[in-house]
Amino acid sequence: VARAITVAATPDAAWRLARLRAAYDFLCATLDVRALAALRIAHLQGDASSRSYARLRGGARAHLLMDMPKQPDGPVIRDGKTYSEIAHLAEDAGPFVAIASALRTAGLAVPSIDAFDAARGLALIEDFGDLTFAAAMAGGVAQADLWHAAVDVLVHLRGHPPPAIVTAAGGISHTMPLYDADVMHAEMALLGDWYWPHVTGQPIGDAARSELASLWAPLVDAVATAPDNPATRAWVLRDFHSPNLLWRPERDGLDRIGVIDFQDAQVGHAAYDLMSLALDARLDVPRALHDALLDAYCTGAAAQEPNFDATAFRRAAAILGAQRNSKILGIFARLSMRDGKHEYLRHIPRIRRYLAWCLAHPDLAELKAWYDTNLPSDER
Repeated sequence: VARAITVAATPDAAWRLARLRAAYDFLCATLDVRALAALRIAHLQGDASSRSYARLRGGARAHLLMDMPKQPDGPVIRDGKTYSEIAHLAEDAGPFVAIASALRTAGLAVPSIDAFDAARGLALIEDFGDLTFAAAMAGGVAQADLWHAAVDVLVHLRGHPPPAIVTAAGGISHTMPLYDADVMHAEMALLGDWYWPHVTGQPIGDAARSELASLWAPLVDAVATAPDNPATRAWVLRDFHSPNLLWRPERDGLDRIGVIDFQDAQVGHAAYDLMSLALDARLDVPRALHDALLDAYCTGAAAQEPNFDATAFRRAAAILGAQRNSKILGIFARLSMRDGKHEYLRHIPRIRRYLAWCLAHPDLAELKAWYDTNLPSDER
């Protein structure tokens, strides 16, 4: 007696099985049979990203398998473009590989890429371990020591502006996008599209949306990438904060800070990454430490550049801090409302506190009044 069995999978399960097969084929092509047989593979819990990682153990070198398949563009939202296109988000693993090469040349500790399959969106990268800033703090390392060491990295990076095109071995090339006004306005729209309805229970009206955009317009223009403003021709790694910074106490100098998650890097204002760090979305940064980090950065920048304008930089930092935290409010609300990832809502009180610090800058008084009127901090 024989039976014919048909196995069917849901579209999501079928896609995951296909990714597992692609990863297996990639490892077979990359490692010899003995190394492959000795591997122990453990999936790593992800964050809000579409990438996934697995830790490989048992070989001569600690590796991570990065799985970053090409992402669909999503719906068109403005001018015939998707959000991913407007915001210049990496849609495959190529930018990660090319930007890693450029950052390593600039002197940063970023993972080496030991193998890469562009077609499959898979890479075998150096494993920096588990000692994120949060884990280091839990182990007794002073928060100020970690954050000041990260500021040293950013001050150093000022002296190594990004090239127009970054390249890596194997013919990989990536044109660095600009963190310009179009990107910032698209990000700011997230506040009205998602955070407003999260707070009020109804869509934002045209009048409120228009008023908010008009208030942001001159502020965005002041910090957006411009050919005649060297301050806006710097690296913007986009997420230079605690989950993406690894503490390596056995190393010296800049090498103590391992930097990951930079595939969306752009060319923009140098203050952006400092605000990502000093207004960390996942961990509380005390106001005194935030102020000390800003002071330390300005002191370091002035030591490198005699013409460094600390007043202009601090104004830009306030604008970009307000812009970034407004965007994050929209993203965290979207993760809850659209994706069912409600755990991000616990960060909102922290984000609102940071936003208030930035809006307190005198040049943001009109914008502050709009937020106070339309999205007061006690809306919960």
